[in-house]
Amino acid sequence: MMEAIRKNEKIKKILAIRGMGQVITVTIGLLVLVLIFGILNPTFFSQKNVANLMRQIAPIIIIGIGQSYVLITGNIDLSIGSVIGMSAMISAKLMSMGVNPWIAVILTLLAAQIIGLFNGQLISKAKLPPFIATLGTMTIARGIAQIVNNNYNTDSIGAGAEGFRNFFYYGRTFGLFNTIWIALVIWMIFNFILSKTRTGRHVYAIGSNISAAHLSGVNIVSTTTKAYLVSAFCASMVGLIQTATSGMGTMDAGTGYEMYAVAASVIGGVSTLGGQGILLGTVVGASIWGVLQNGLQFAGAPVAIRNIVIGIIVVVSVLLDIIVRSNQNKTRKRLKKEDAA
Repeated sequence: MMEAIRKNEKIKKILAIRGMGQVITVTIGLLVLVLIFGILNPTFFSQKNVANLMRQIAPIIIIGIGQSYVLITGNIDLSIGSVIGMSAMISAKLMSMGVNPWIAVILTLLAAQIIGLFNGQLISKAKLPPFIATLGTMTIARGIAQIVNNNYNTDSIGAGAEGFRNFFYYGRTFGLFNTIWIALVIWMIFNFILSKTRTGRHVYAIGSNISAAHLSGVNIVSTTTKAYLVSAFCASMVGLIQTATSGMGTMDAGTGYEMYAVAASVIGGVSTLGGQGILLGTVVGASIWGVLQNGLQFAGAPVAIRNIVIGIIVVVSVLLDIIVRSNQNKTRKRLKKEDAA
């Protein structure tokens, strides 16, 4: 009897975690999708396809983590795709010039952090709407990507960057592609920060109620800027992965990835209204995106249909979130009135 009670208490604690209910729901949806595509085409479960699918999902998990941080603060980052492109071009240009690949990596990450810092300051200090601020930096970052090599894609990064390419894309560790391990490490670090540290509590606080957070002593400027720095870091890592994948820098790298980042976040239960969601959900959301893309490709669906399906799922996810949050607010107001009466 006591063991049953303890188990129930543990289950209640798990479900009490903000966004966990949505994570459980979408995880069930993911399993259903996997089974459907596996039945339609048994090749879906082949070892080669599973390995490649996990490697395709990894970059979406990474940018989803960055976008999730920003969304939880009640903001959005539209510059993610352009920061990916900028990072790909800067890193590739430096390596094609003979710069040590790891120095090129550090310089690329620093360049991306400048964009993240700029975003955070514009939104939290200058009070620009996040849509406008990140739309502007999106254009700036894409412009930098274009002028880095005089409006041309870069040359090959060369044989000297083989170690870089293996680390970020082609190499394997314990049987898994390194890209998957990179995504896992990034998830572990930022999940710990978000769920176990004061910074994480502050991120949730300003997303839930920015006025109350300010009155409680939360540094709004610092916390918002940190969220955008995380987003820029994640985008830059994906840019490096794209450079490793192609062996060169392309100006259109990262195009549309801001949509993928939002999709991974909101499908996984991160609220666009702020203050709710966990990074485990982002992993599941990115996995749903990857399984849909891969499964529909196996089914022979054209790219346009795949994009339409993902777009519909994102819109429905956001709509459901708004409806649920609206009903929750109405319930709270009703209970307050009843208590006052």
